[in-house]
Amino acid sequence: MSHASVGNQNPSLGRRQFLAVGAGSVAAVVGGTNHAEGAAAARVVTPPAGKRILLACKLSMLPEEADGKKLSAADRLRLAGQAGFDGVDFDQAGAFTPEQARDAVRESGVFVHNAINHAHWDKRLTSGKQEDRDTGRANIEHCLRVSHAAGGSGVLIVVGRADDGPAEVIEERCRQEIKKLIPVAASLGQMILVENVGNGMMYDADKPPEQTPERFIQFVDSFNSPWVAMYYDVGNHWKYGQPGEWIRAFGRRCVKLDVKGSSRARNKGGDITSENDDVPWADVRKALDEIGFAGWVTAEVRGGHVPRLIQVREQMQKAFGP
Repeated sequence: MSHASVGNQNPSLGRRQFLAVGAGSVAAVVGGTNHAEGAAAARVVTPPAGKRILLACKLSMLPEEADGKKLSAADRLRLAGQAGFDGVDFDQAGAFTPEQARDAVRESGVFVHNAINHAHWDKRLTSGKQEDRDTGRANIEHCLRVSHAAGGSGVLIVVGRADDGPAEVIEERCRQEIKKLIPVAASLGQMILVENVGNGMMYDADKPPEQTPERFIQFVDSFNSPWVAMYYDVGNHWKYGQPGEWIRAFGRRCVKLDVKGSSRARNKGGDITSENDDVPWADVRKALDEIGFAGWVTAEVRGGHVPRLIQVREQMQKAFGP
């Protein structure tokens, strides 16, 4: 996930092991290679150059303590770098200030490409209470500022829940709240990215395959804005539609991907490319090629320490290619 100097990595990871794991998946750090605070503060952290598909994990997949010691955000980011990831999706953004996110990236040398605040499930843009919608909108604005400070390019959002009201009513509620955020997103150069999740919106939860993503597309297109697009989760709706066809239909709207294993046959999740995963990854790759996709693919599976993270990264490489 990054390219800090080897000296900035966990001392328990030897130089030879680090080079073997992370070579080619390490972000470039410009502006300082020693441990001085001034040098760290001056760093510009970037992902590795020349990669069409960049692999990331969620911050929540990184342990919060090791050997009985609480890990800082920078410590946690380093673990992703040691595992060979190109970056991290800062999905616990509600717990950090923009300054803390920026400092963690500069200290660790690990790139952060996105931010998320999971409070969107509670304080929803579809809520019938304006105070809830106000809080949800403020949470998204906070994430936009965190992502910007960290060097990222977008924020994943869950727009709400179907049980908040009739589809046309709740879609218009969240549409109006998102419209209020577009000027902030544009000023910071951050995209507002709608994720397809199990919230009952824009798909039919009680109907079988093969559904299409047309309702998602109509929702995104209703903004007529380059700052609103899709963070498509490949596993979330595999039971409802063909992911390759969804990607082809999304086209340029498909800006980032979440990935997890999912089995239609067993109706359960699992690791990417595991025995509990029958997602047609070959067609996913083909579809991404056809739409000219270039960008971030983030794992959303069980995390852990470096050996487990390496396993996840290798599974992603099997799904998407080296």
